[in-house]
Amino acid sequence: MKTQRPISSDDEHRVLQFRPRNSPSPAAPRGSGSVKPLRVAPEPLDLSRYEQPRAEPDHFRHRMLANIAALAFTIALTAVGIWLAVSIADLRRTQDCVLMGRRDCARIATPQI
Repeated sequence: MKTQRPISSDDEHRVLQFRPRNSPSPAAPRGSGSVKPLRVAPEPLDLSRYEQPRAEPDHFRHRMLANIAALAFTIALTAVGIWLAVSIADLRRTQDCVLMGRRDCARIATPQI
């Protein structure tokens, strides 16, 4: 049986030349006691250059009402999610009980006297 070898090209295998980093001051040995001045960082840019004058004033009351509505929606969505998880867990417990062949799996609510 004939074995097939992949055809290799010269582009596939290439050796990269290693170039060492250039040190900033090769003449000064470590611990020579020379002190280099610290580079002063430029002042950070603020966002004032992106500000644009508003045509209308900011409506604080409207924003607060929108935030309260969003919070109420989030709380309602969380409550519905918790209720759904609890009801699915209860249905799973009941289904497991029935599949094991037990009787009296369904809960019967009785009023307390």
